[in-house]
Amino acid sequence: MKSTKMVKRKSKNTKTTKRTRVAKDSRAVYLPPATQAQSQYGTFADSKQAPIHRWFQYPAGFSYRAVEYVLEEYGVAPGKIVYDPFAGTATTLVVCKSRGIESYGVEAHPFVFEVASVKTFWDYTFADLDSLAAKLIFEIQTEIGKAESIDLAQTPELVRKCFSDENLRKLLFIRARIQELEEPYRAFFTVALTCALRQASGAATGWPYIAPKKRIREKDGVQVFSKQAYQMIRDLKTIPAQFRQSPCHLVLGDARHTEFEDEKFDLSFTSPPYLNNYDYADRTRLETYFNGFASTWGDITEKVRSRLIMSATTQINRGDFDSANIISDNLREIAPDLAADLQGNVDKLSRLRLTHGGKKSYDIMVGQYFNDMTLALADNYRVLKPGSKSIWILGDSAPYGVYIPTEEILGRIALGLGFRNYAIQQLRKRGDKWKGNTQRHHVALKESILTLTK
Repeated sequence: MKSTKMVKRKSKNTKTTKRTRVAKDSRAVYLPPATQAQSQYGTFADSKQAPIHRWFQYPAGFSYRAVEYVLEEYGVAPGKIVYDPFAGTATTLVVCKSRGIESYGVEAHPFVFEVASVKTFWDYTFADLDSLAAKLIFEIQTEIGKAESIDLAQTPELVRKCFSDENLRKLLFIRARIQELEEPYRAFFTVALTCALRQASGAATGWPYIAPKKRIREKDGVQVFSKQAYQMIRDLKTIPAQFRQSPCHLVLGDARHTEFEDEKFDLSFTSPPYLNNYDYADRTRLETYFNGFASTWGDITEKVRSRLIMSATTQINRGDFDSANIISDNLREIAPDLAADLQGNVDKLSRLRLTHGGKKSYDIMVGQYFNDMTLALADNYRVLKPGSKSIWILGDSAPYGVYIPTEEILGRIALGLGFRNYAIQQLRKRGDKWKGNTQRHHVALKESILTLTK
């Protein structure tokens, strides 16, 4: 990935009182595409085999190598502070912690936040952790016969469909034993069990979809949990002792409205929700149902969907929005020309939805997504030090074939908020695997890195 340091342009500071003209100009830099090796920075592929990162293989994640590259590119070392406003399962924070760099992250999804909290806590006495793991697993193995008496009547149907009754009872027995532990061990082994669920399932539970009718070979829950727990302990032991207590701060909150002090951070690196109708709440339904965090679609909506940036039509109740005037006054003030273009695309989608089966509310999704992201960008600007970089891994979109250049739109919004310039570099093409789907558009899509300079 070519350094944006090589493409600085002279431009007047856009932090003015009027802030009414935002257009494509010399403040927008389009870099050559990334190298083949760097093209996977926006995917979780590299992290699947990396210690700590692999604990929970969340498909919405990105490569830890992207974080490493950026830290080295901009000389971020201990003494600096890095911020991730959409922390997810803590990829940015784990990389920073492993280098002794202080980091902060915000995550709105309560379940994902719990996983990230465990992934970023390394201050264990390993002799105690080893001893407890051996004792816990031995007792589970010797007492697993007691699982036969567990009543499955109150278990959510989705969970029951993913496991045989025998294996599900084993997993629930393990869960009950873990609940008897004290923190931080209870949280640690809960994540180990959570990570074991899809590995043990007899249904096709590969990300992002769960297909209970498609059966695969089921694996014994006790064995899978034991293997996962011991692997996590081994991963922790690979961390040099001097970094195990590196400062790392994770907040369950909203990137649109944080309480961090102004100009606190030296660099921001993140990958926000993409505008691709991906329901982040639904994709973790197996894990949240199993752990008792939720048990119905309504629970998921109340406890998760309502907290998240708008990026999926499943978050929308059309009665709550007016698509004809969806663009917020805030966005209209910051970038009036851009706001008019966005409203035009919303209007087009409002017409198109009536001609498609399902009549998906892409119009509202697009408008509200950029309203939300404007707030997130404004807060990001506020908490960054002058001259610092804010780096975003993003994907563009084409709902019903209407192309939405997400990275460019966010770059233009950023200029209106006061960022000095932005650079866009394509990482990879995407969407090719859907070419045979006649119900899908055929607009070429990509994943890019957007770099903002304050």
